[in-house]
Amino acid sequence: MFRKAIVATIALGALAASLAAQSKPNYSGTWKLNVEKSDFGVAPPSNSRTDVIEHSDPSLKVHTTDDGAQGKQEYTLNMTTDGKEVTNHVAEMEVKNTASWDGGSLVVGTKLSVQDIDLAVKATWLMSDDGKTLTQNAHIVAGAVGEFDQKLVFEKQ
Repeated sequence: MFRKAIVATIALGALAASLAAQSKPNYSGTWKLNVEKSDFGVAPPSNSRTDVIEHSDPSLKVHTTDDGAQGKQEYTLNMTTDGKEVTNHVAEMEVKNTASWDGGSLVVGTKLSVQDIDLAVKATWLMSDDGKTLTQNAHIVAGAVGEFDQKLVFEKQ
C-alpha cells in the first residue's frame, strides 16, 4: 500500500511537471527592451523600444514604439496564435505574420520586403518563470544579404 502511494505521488509529480512545462504564458503587458542584455547581430541596435502586448489567446496584438537607426517608428501587428497568416501594414510595407505555440513558447513568423530585399524572421518567444522577462530569439534570412540571429530581451514594466 505504501509503495503504491509513493508510485502514485511520483506519477502525479511527473504529470504536473509535464503540464507546467507545456502551459502557455500570457504576454499581456508593457515590455521595455533591455538594450544591454540584447544581441542585435549585424543589425544596428535600437536606442529604445517598448512593446505593449494585448494577448487573449488566440488574439495577439503588439504595439511597438521604437527609436533606432531608421528613426522613430510606431506600428501595430495583429496576429492569432493558431498559425494562420495575417497581413499587417507598417508604414507603406505589407507585413505577413504567423504565430503558433510550440509547447510553452510562441513562435512568430514575419515576412516582408525592404528595398527589394525579402526578409523572413522566425522568432521564438520565451517567458521567464517569474513572468518578468520576455526573450525573443530570432533567426533572420535577408535574401542575398545573408542570415543572422538576434536576441531581444524585454523587461515587464
